[in-house]
Amino acid sequence: MKKFMNDPSSFEADMLEGILLAHGDELEALDPDRRALVRRQAPSAGKVGLVTGGGSGHLPLFLGYVGQGMLDGVAVGDVFASPSAMVMLEVTRRVNSGSGVLYLYGNYGGDVLNFDMAAEMATDEGIEVESVVGIDDVASAPKGEESRRRGIAGLFYLYKLAGAKAELGASLAEVKEVAEKAIARTRSMGVALSPCYLPSTGQASFAIGPDEMEVGMGIHGEPGMERLPIEQSHQLVSRLLEPMVQELSLGAGDQVSVLVNGLGATSREELYIVYRDVHRWLANFGIEVLLPYIGEFATSLEMSGMSVSILSLEDELVELLAHPCDTPFWRQCR
Repeated sequence: MKKFMNDPSSFEADMLEGILLAHGDELEALDPDRRALVRRQAPSAGKVGLVTGGGSGHLPLFLGYVGQGMLDGVAVGDVFASPSAMVMLEVTRRVNSGSGVLYLYGNYGGDVLNFDMAAEMATDEGIEVESVVGIDDVASAPKGEESRRRGIAGLFYLYKLAGAKAELGASLAEVKEVAEKAIARTRSMGVALSPCYLPSTGQASFAIGPDEMEVGMGIHGEPGMERLPIEQSHQLVSRLLEPMVQELSLGAGDQVSVLVNGLGATSREELYIVYRDVHRWLANFGIEVLLPYIGEFATSLEMSGMSVSILSLEDELVELLAHPCDTPFWRQCR
């Protein structure tokens, strides 16, 4: 393992201190350990509060999307570990304007347990809380068992769409409806070429041969669907897109947004090659791409690999995607 760090036990604390030193005009820590972060402007009068959370090691997921037009607060855990329910509750209290709070997070056991606990405690305090869980990874469970699927880079669409809806003054029920629509219309699948190394142990998250790829691997190194020899980009893209397009029942005349996401150690050049092949594959079936996103949106430390996400569009979603947002890690102008 080679990493730029100090004591491995202070990896998360040092990272969070650096982020607050760089972006303290936008973000505020609520606790001495900097595990509860919110927008400095939160709460906004009459606005639904949006809260996420999850383990470190995935920047810009999760805390990178706290800002105007997206999220209001985040609970931060150790690398690949869930944050505590008490930290989530602290964030919930801070962002609540009286219009309710919506939890948006990925479908991982610890996160589900702790967000549920936080929601119960917040409800006991009179704060209205709803939850929408990201389940976009088609490789993690078969069709018909979507509730078992992981949330990966498609969480970006959940944040972007719900964030825009909340910024426009929608009610908690309306924001939740848009978030559920985003989940229903988003599919993702990833491929890993190398492991990452956990700062606390120095050990690789998994082992893989130099000429192999793991199709469908999760962002914590969870097993994928199959291990295969590395393919050319256009062949791999076809392998990824086919099940996603089938599940979304996409065909000629449909419009989609595409997100090509690097896992931490994949060059932008490679990501644009993948996007080229995604665009061509979809065009061959008469599917139009609007608002593509190419870059790092949900990483896994220094893992080499990428994922592709597709959002099936309709008029409201196009408008919400185009809505401006401004966060330390992601800015979009109309």
